[in-house]
Amino acid sequence: MRFVIFAMALIAGTAQAQAVMAQNVPVEVSKLAGQQIKLHVYPFLTELDLKTLRLVATNKQALQLFITTKGYSAIAVAPDEGFAPGGAPAPSAVALGDFADAATAATEAAKACDAKRKGKEPCVVVLEVGPAS
Repeated sequence: MRFVIFAMALIAGTAQAQAVMAQNVPVEVSKLAGQQIKLHVYPFLTELDLKTLRLVATNKQALQLFITTKGYSAIAVAPDEGFAPGGAPAPSAVALGDFADAATAATEAAKACDAKRKGKEPCVVVLEVGPAS
């Protein structure tokens, strides 16, 4: 019972932290091959991170390297580790897809990233992909 309560508190805390952090973060929106891509431009992202994520958001082949499924997808990263230090994805960076809605994609990507991160800051979603409206 204690584990269930702890797990629920952890999930709620992660979602709450993301909601607070996402409130003040600029979002770049693009459309590509019938999909809408949202890039959350967090201050911790380096120029290389942003360059790589912008390429993913605007180039079909680059997007397919990270997101290979239909439905809703998300990429989450640990702020302490970034997206692509040294030009390769950080070990904690997670791309997950094939979800029925954007919120589930974001939550699951953040949870998977949190399980891999070494830093103290909780993971945040930096890229969201879903059907274009």
